[in-house]
Amino acid sequence: MTNKKRNFQGMSYRDVQRANSNKRTQLDKEDQIWLKENYYKNIGWNHIISLYEKLEEFLLTKYLYRELTLEELFLEADRIGNKYLTPQEIQNFNQTLSIEVNDIAEEIDNQFSDAEIEFIDFTKKTSKRYWNKI
Repeated sequence: MTNKKRNFQGMSYRDVQRANSNKRTQLDKEDQIWLKENYYKNIGWNHIISLYEKLEEFLLTKYLYRELTLEELFLEADRIGNKYLTPQEIQNFNQTLSIEVNDIAEEIDNQFSDAEIEFIDFTKKTSKRYWNKI
């Protein structure tokens, strides 16, 4: 009889346990408590595999967007939203957006058309000292 070692995604039992422990430390305390309360254990093949999958789910859904900047979040939201649109709908939206942006730029130019630059000279001292009067 040959002793065939079992593995999960190319990892041995101990490797999966180690990966689970490392990933669990990246979670918030409340999520660690939730895992414990919902019987996700790091012992036994079935338990460590289900814990590994749950940790992956947490890290991909809840913690993935935590490190992104606001601009990156908007780009990701745009990418996800575009997944559900046809190329024609995306093109129509971009054309409409371009027209709106140009209209806004023209309105700003109309409101703030003042091209004259005003200089204020702060080098001259005033003869009166207002701050000493009581």
